[in-house]
Amino acid sequence: MSTSEQSVLNIQAQAQLHHAFLLGLQLMVSTNHDNEIVRQWMFKLFRRQHLDKFLSSFDKLGLSDLPHAVACARYHVLSNNMGGVGVEYMYESDNKAWVRFRYPRWMYHGPTICGVPIGVSRGFLEGWYAHNGVSLNNPRLGYVCVSEDMTGEFGLCGYFKEYDRDLEEHERLQFAKGELPPEFKVHEQPQVPQDEWDSARLEKANRNYAMNYIRNGISELKSVIGEDRTRELASRAARLIGLQYFSETAATIGAKDGNLEQAAEFLAQMFRGMGDTAIVHNLGRSIELHHSGFRVIRDLPDSEAALVFDIWSELWVGMMFSQREMKHLEVVRRGTQATWILSKKA
Repeated sequence: MSTSEQSVLNIQAQAQLHHAFLLGLQLMVSTNHDNEIVRQWMFKLFRRQHLDKFLSSFDKLGLSDLPHAVACARYHVLSNNMGGVGVEYMYESDNKAWVRFRYPRWMYHGPTICGVPIGVSRGFLEGWYAHNGVSLNNPRLGYVCVSEDMTGEFGLCGYFKEYDRDLEEHERLQFAKGELPPEFKVHEQPQVPQDEWDSARLEKANRNYAMNYIRNGISELKSVIGEDRTRELASRAARLIGLQYFSETAATIGAKDGNLEQAAEFLAQMFRGMGDTAIVHNLGRSIELHHSGFRVIRDLPDSEAALVFDIWSELWVGMMFSQREMKHLEVVRRGTQATWILSKKA
């Protein structure tokens, strides 16, 4: 296998892992806190994602000159599809354009959809979709939801609409259950500029899409339930996902469930799948990985970075415990450098 082929597989494995971690964290919070806590958390997470990504991506995706309702609908199709999320676009008029999420739902993949409350959906509709008009400085623009997932309808679907008057804050998100979208037309689906978004860049976008939900999700969960409770629940979710997903990610990158050297190479390849640097040093009875780059905490404030990294490290502890020959893993981080120490578990 070539270095470039291995690199792509490493990136894909990280996308799989962070996607699973997001789903696990949603379930962990949902089963330990009530629907309102989950709604508040999702609201804060998606508002943060919106403020970070929405306007900055418009020019990159070629949307700036379109009517706002159309641009918003096309944005959500393009950005979600680049992250591996199936969403379709239906044009009705310059003032009304639809988005329909398709199954299987990325956000609640597999049986997860049966375990998360409706607060997850309501939180991200309020946090992101209802804020598009505010970000575009267009007080007439709102979002109308016609179907949701957890209610057993036909899945998340709705439309962006520019009204003939300014909307009140509570009108930016509305519900009109029973309306159906226009006919789907393949030729109307927006496409990313092919000369700017090659397959390698799309793979990285898919990975970053999932990873950003984790790093921002942990930070915003802290603001809702506090640091101690966030550390407790998110660390447990990370450990469980590591245990559960070692075999799948190892198969993706061609790693083996074997000895210390093979476990160290697995970790190194996975860290490189984040775009980080990882160098293996075999010390005989133990192995050290010198790790730098830390995409998962890059540009986060120090107060958030420490918590996110500590929780994220539990993914790898879980993966080492998942192996037939269990390994002990600890990490010492100093700023942008870390040393992972891998040894046989006594």
